[in-house]
Amino acid sequence: MTPAAGKRERTKQANRAAILAAARGVFAELGYGAATVRDIVRRTDLASGTFYNYFPDKEAVFRAIVDETAAEALARTHVARSRGQTTEAFVADGFRAYFSFLLEDPATFELVRRNAGTIRAMFGGAAIGAGVAQLAEDLAEGVSAGLVPPHDTELMASAMVGTAFEVGVRMVERTGEPDVDGAVELCAALFLGGLDRLGR
Repeated sequence: MTPAAGKRERTKQANRAAILAAARGVFAELGYGAATVRDIVRRTDLASGTFYNYFPDKEAVFRAIVDETAAEALARTHVARSRGQTTEAFVADGFRAYFSFLLEDPATFELVRRNAGTIRAMFGGAAIGAGVAQLAEDLAEGVSAGLVPPHDTELMASAMVGTAFEVGVRMVERTGEPDVDGAVELCAALFLGGLDRLGR
């Protein structure tokens, strides 16, 4: 790659990152419905036409943010589950990793809090579908290792991902300090009880 081509590529990456960062802030502050492309561009040093070199509209940039966020959550929960040496750890640690991720970054927290309905409407997105697929694979490995009883891992993964999302949304929407421990305890009890029953 020539120095000029390398510089162009770095500029493209920087522009895309600037748009995503600005959009994350706008969607967290105004919500998806009220936000406009103009609002996003105003928070960058870019010309308004530059936005359209990267995204066709605000839905595309919102989907990119949701996919990026979901991919990070997926990676963290997968690592947490893979370290679990017991059924309890496998289940609880995955939920804890997800809920902790939602809270550690104020922008992610506000993005989810303000846009839960929009994210829910896009729930079938590629990254979220990838989360279900990864969890189903993790559950299948847990079955093979004798960590969890045999069950329909695809249905269980769908139930666990849906529950994590909805409980996470309720947790960030509540006033006061979010209760990660309470959310983990509830979700772990629910699914550990279900797995126990399936194993009988």
